[in-house]
Amino acid sequence: MASPATTLSPAPTKVAHPQFAFFEGQIVPIEDAKVSVMTHALHYGTSCFAGIRAYWNNQKEQLYVFRVRDHYRRFLQSCRLLMIDLPYSADDMVNITLDLIRHEEYREDIYIRPLAYKSFKGIGVRLHNLPGDFTLFTLPFGKYIENESGCHATVSSFRRVDDNAIPARGKLGGSYVNSAFAKTEAEMAGFDEAIVLTEEGHVSEGSASNLFIVRDGVAITPPITENILEGITRRTITQVLREDMGVPVVERPIDHSELYVCDEAFFCGTGVQLSVITRISHRPVGDGTTGPIAAELRDRYFDIVRGANDKYLHWCTPVY
Repeated sequence: MASPATTLSPAPTKVAHPQFAFFEGQIVPIEDAKVSVMTHALHYGTSCFAGIRAYWNNQKEQLYVFRVRDHYRRFLQSCRLLMIDLPYSADDMVNITLDLIRHEEYREDIYIRPLAYKSFKGIGVRLHNLPGDFTLFTLPFGKYIENESGCHATVSSFRRVDDNAIPARGKLGGSYVNSAFAKTEAEMAGFDEAIVLTEEGHVSEGSASNLFIVRDGVAITPPITENILEGITRRTITQVLREDMGVPVVERPIDHSELYVCDEAFFCGTGVQLSVITRISHRPVGDGTTGPIAAELRDRYFDIVRGANDKYLHWCTPVY
C-alpha cells in the first residue's frame, strides 16, 4: 500500500471553469458549447449523463481515469432507455475523453461530465423520432460532501422514484429532480446528506449515491431492485470488501430502523467517493466515529483510484 499521505482524499478544490468542451462532434472553446433555449432536453428532462473521476498520482506524475469504459457502457445503457442514438461506441467516448483532458493539460484531480440529450428544437413530449447529441466537459474537482469522514445524514421525507415511473438504473436528467428535493431538504435542515427510502419504506440510497451499512462484521447494501443506481463504485467496493478484506457482503432490503442500530454506514459513488456516515437523524452510528471497516476501505479505495494498487491498475486508464 501507498503511504498514508497518498491514501487520503484531497482537500476541496475550488471549482474552475474548463477551457474546452466536446460539442457537436468536435473540441471547441467552452464558450462555444451552447444549446438553444428550444432544446427538447431543457424542457422535458430528456437527457442522461455520467460522472467520472480522474485522479492525479504525484509519485508517478500520471493522471488516471477510473473505470472509464465501465462508465461509458452504463452511459450507453442510459441512452437506450431514452432512445438516444449516438454514433459513438464506449471506446470512441474513452478516446474523446482522453483527448479532451490532454487539451486541458490537467495535473490534478478532475471530474468528467458526459451528457447525451435530445437536441430537437421544439415542443412535444415524447422520446421517439427525435435527434440526440453528445457533449462532454471536464473540470478540477475535490470533495462532493465536505465532511467525508463524519457525514451527518437524515432520512428524507421524499421517496425514491420507482422503476416503473422513472428508472433509477439510468442516470436520467429528469429523474434527478427527485434527488434535488431530497438533497435540498437535508441541507436546509442542517444535514450533510439525505437517505432516501422506497415507497415500501426500505432504504434505497443517498440523494445521489449508493449506501452500505455494517452489522456484526457483515456489509449490507440494498439490491438493484430497490430503485438504486447500479453503481460502479458500489461494484468496486463490493469486490474489495470480499476479496481483499474478507468482509462478507450481502445484498438485501434494509429496513428504516436498521439505520439506527447498525455498527457502521457509508455512502459510495463517483461523486461522494467513500463518505463515512457517523450520525443519522441526530443518532450516532456505532460510537459516532469512523468504524474499522470503513477506515480500511477508504485507504484501499484511494490507493486503487490513484493507480497505487497493482492488482487494480487495469481499472485506471492513464491520460499521459
